[in-house]
Amino acid sequence: MKRFEPAQRLRPGPLAALLAGACVALCAMTQSAWADFRICNNSSNRISVALAYLDQDKWISEGWWNLKPGVCEALLRGPLAEQFYYVYAMDERGGEWKGKTFMCTSDREFKIEGRKDCYANGHDRTGFFEIDTGKDAKNWTVQLTDPSKPISGQ
Repeated sequence: MKRFEPAQRLRPGPLAALLAGACVALCAMTQSAWADFRICNNSSNRISVALAYLDQDKWISEGWWNLKPGVCEALLRGPLAEQFYYVYAMDERGGEWKGKTFMCTSDREFKIEGRKDCYANGHDRTGFFEIDTGKDAKNWTVQLTDPSKPISGQ
């Protein structure tokens, strides 16, 4: 029976150390360049979330993201393209986070272009609240707490 000896440990040379350092620096730069529009469920119940935004010259509303308590989810990935976003959310006990900006929604998963004639097009009409991310924000997180408490964002 032939016996195998363990492989000799190799020490990285200067080129390997340089490449490893470059990879760490590049990964750190790439990670800091990531930006998203996120929602965090800081309430005590599971919530369903819909998002609306202006994509160039057309309105888009989409949903539903279902978030358990304590969970955050990126609804849009990448740097923010707009200053204003609109959110509607409801929890499993009937609580709502809503506003006065009406968008089209559906009972099931949806992505709808336009915000006019919701009923005529077979959709629901739902009031979303406005999020002003500022002119230069590249990422934003909305913290949803229980519906009786105020909404916060950053």
